[in-house]
Amino acid sequence: MTVPHSVGEQLEAQGIAPGSYSFVASNRMRKTIARRLTEAARDVPHFQLTLDIRSAALLAFRARMNVELGADRRLSVNDLVIVACARALIDHPQVNSSFTEDGIVTHHAADVAFAVAIPGGLITPIVRGAAALPLAEMGPLTRDLAARAGAMKLTPDEYVGGTFCVSNLGMFGIRSFTSIINPPHGAILSVGATEERVIAVDGKPVVEPMMTVTLNCDHRVVDGATGAKFLAHLKAILEDPEQMNPAGART
Repeated sequence: MTVPHSVGEQLEAQGIAPGSYSFVASNRMRKTIARRLTEAARDVPHFQLTLDIRSAALLAFRARMNVELGADRRLSVNDLVIVACARALIDHPQVNSSFTEDGIVTHHAADVAFAVAIPGGLITPIVRGAAALPLAEMGPLTRDLAARAGAMKLTPDEYVGGTFCVSNLGMFGIRSFTSIINPPHGAILSVGATEERVIAVDGKPVVEPMMTVTLNCDHRVVDGATGAKFLAHLKAILEDPEQMNPAGART
């Protein structure tokens, strides 16, 4: 594609020689993402809280549930993180809130978005009312949303809004990272890879699967203590995942 004159001049001023690069014009989605993330990074006062989670019980729970639920309704680790976040959000409504110039909006339902990479950008399908969904419905729902997101077939009500977001780069081996909050969300959880690490248990070294999560908070909505309590509750759920399915598998 022909390089716009203004782009060529800008690059030359930065020491980039003409003909030494390729150029692809931004589509409308990429421009919208760039604008919204720039506004969020500039205007939202972010702070981060990071926590390590022991994941052996979560992996065992997922394996057992997938046997009970069957291949068509299998759960990913991310599905369980979404459910755990939703349950914790209901008990910590300040984190399930949005900032407006006139006051704080506290949402009654936990509508948890999750980040999906698509050609030319990123989109965040929403699991509406995630705290109330049976585990048997989570896997098929998130796979359907992700597949239609990749095919650009989501309707606006399936990706616009939400009250919280989960971004997971663990499948790429990323240990930990932080994310930019996308209003109207008041916080976003960044999920790293589950990996074996040496930790101290009762003063002795033990190898266990661990996962690092980072909560980015909008300080206008969530203060440090509130975010820390939410993250501690989330950790408790993920380390004791049986409480996500007290009635057993719904078949």
